[in-house]
Amino acid sequence: MMQDRNQLIETNVRLVHSCCKRFVGRGIEYEDIFQVGCIGLLKAADGFDSSRGLCFSTYAVPNIIGEIKRLFRDTGSVKVSRSIKELSLKVQREKEYAEKIGEEPTVTVLAQRLSVTPEEIVEALDASRQVLSLTYENEDGTNELELPVDSHENEICSRILIDDAVARLDREEQDIIKLRYFHEKTQTQTAELLGISQVQVSRKEKKALERLRIYMSA
Repeated sequence: MMQDRNQLIETNVRLVHSCCKRFVGRGIEYEDIFQVGCIGLLKAADGFDSSRGLCFSTYAVPNIIGEIKRLFRDTGSVKVSRSIKELSLKVQREKEYAEKIGEEPTVTVLAQRLSVTPEEIVEALDASRQVLSLTYENEDGTNELELPVDSHENEICSRILIDDAVARLDREEQDIIKLRYFHEKTQTQTAELLGISQVQVSRKEKKALERLRIYMSA
């Protein structure tokens, strides 16, 4: 049992790094973020129940992110960069316009329209939906009331898991998957960009998707 736990930890340290990268530049040193992320990984290893049929990485990522967010809350170091604030305003304007014409743009669509990555869109959306803190007074004195609002943490977790699985493919397979599914290129366009035939792209894409299924369910 202990050996299984240690193996889970050793083979999933990369998930901690993937989670920590989302919090770089927000006021806390990377080493400190990584240490707390490792605590989340340890807790995930202790609480994981394989009999539930859940993939460990799917269970671990929310635990890791939860510990990291707790660190920022406890230190009061949650900071949003100016660029993310500006992007958040652009995203809100884009969403308001889309709603007027009856659209519901996805994260991928917003990223394409604003020429940024899906990760940046998720971060901008998250920044615009921080916990709302209200100060009020009663017979016990001044108190803080926190109202939880919609979070995009599920999207972040999913993206981390996907990025981790894609990173385990070989270089050419990574390029094909990113062009086909992240940049929505056709097989013909992908073939032209990579200098190979469309038939090769089709064959390699099929192989890469099969490997991704294995990685995501391992």
